[in-house]
Amino acid sequence: MSAQPIIQLGHGTTRFVLGLGEAAGFAGQILASLFRRPLRVRRILDEIYGIGVLSLSIILLSGLVVGLVLGLQGYTTLVRFGAEQNLGAMVGLVLIREMGPVLTALLITGRAGSAVAAEIGSMVVTEQLDGLRMMSIEPVDYVVKPKVVAMVLSMPLLAALFTVMGILGGWIVGVIFVGGDSGVYLSSLESSVVFREDVLGSLIKTLVFGILVALIATWRGFTARPSAAGVSAATTSTVVSASVFVLIFNYFITALWRF
Repeated sequence: MSAQPIIQLGHGTTRFVLGLGEAAGFAGQILASLFRRPLRVRRILDEIYGIGVLSLSIILLSGLVVGLVLGLQGYTTLVRFGAEQNLGAMVGLVLIREMGPVLTALLITGRAGSAVAAEIGSMVVTEQLDGLRMMSIEPVDYVVKPKVVAMVLSMPLLAALFTVMGILGGWIVGVIFVGGDSGVYLSSLESSVVFREDVLGSLIKTLVFGILVALIATWRGFTARPSAAGVSAATTSTVVSASVFVLIFNYFITALWRF
């Protein structure tokens, strides 16, 4: 029996563990740079515009469409049990607890995370990061830190807007399309949402997702091979890795928060 599969498994495991160690060291550099002056507020604001403001259209539209679908599917299901008056509660809880944070993180990963990885990877190819080091400017502090801070700050706000638009979409279906009562929809939503269990848990998820997406995007870009293929691979790896980690961490946060 050939030992080649075992050898390949060992090499793959070793590379994975080494990669985790390098990513942890990179995260430590980012954390240390957060307490280092200057704060680079202007660069952070520019990144917030690029990551957050320019993502508003896709977030608002996606939230509205998801709310419309949830409203239709929820009403069709609830009406079978004579519980259509709970449509607002169903739409609100699903959006606040799960779909708002998760779908926002996935959308931002595809739209902004990939762009961050591609931008930093391009800086590696064109040796701009080496140029910063020659001028005694730390690339992690000047390039990476503003993007990480902007991502972490933008993710909760975008998730909140996604959730609000989703609730609006459910209201459009429940009130305008099927002729339900607006007061019943809103009162069921208000009575079912608990701040600590639902809103606070959603906020924690979005913060964790923002950290994950920012760390993976900047790390993949920072370690990209100095070639066009390397930048492409870093961008693709960012979207895949960040999406998978968002889904995995979503499960663990949900499980731990309930206990």
